[in-house]
Amino acid sequence: QVHLVESGGGLVQAGGSLRLTCAASGRGFSTYAMGWFRQAPGKERQFLARISWHGGSTNYADSVKGRFTISRDNTKNMVSLQMNSLKPEDTAIYYCAAGLYSDYLSSYKFWGQGTQVTVSS
Repeated sequence: QVHLVESGGGLVQAGGSLRLTCAASGRGFSTYAMGWFRQAPGKERQFLARISWHGGSTNYADSVKGRFTISRDNTKNMVSLQMNSLKPEDTAIYYCAAGLYSDYLSSYKFWGQGTQVTVSS
């Protein structure tokens, strides 16, 4: 069982940056791939970024490629999402998840409760 808690969300102006952090507790964090997803009001949850269990492989959705960077520190049981050049359309609740190295929500077994990111224009 892995328990995930996101932090770092907030209100930022367009063009600004935020760094989200996901702290994991429980057993097996370093054996799971990690992903970041987001869900805007009235929309489906969408994949943003993923990182392999060892951190050597990453993948991004086209909508955030070049602006967002995912990283992990297995010694601290933590995964981060650095978000730069934020746009109003990035406004959503952001979730981290642990599971298989995949873009699909169904591949992830454990989810955090989410953190709100609001980007003002």
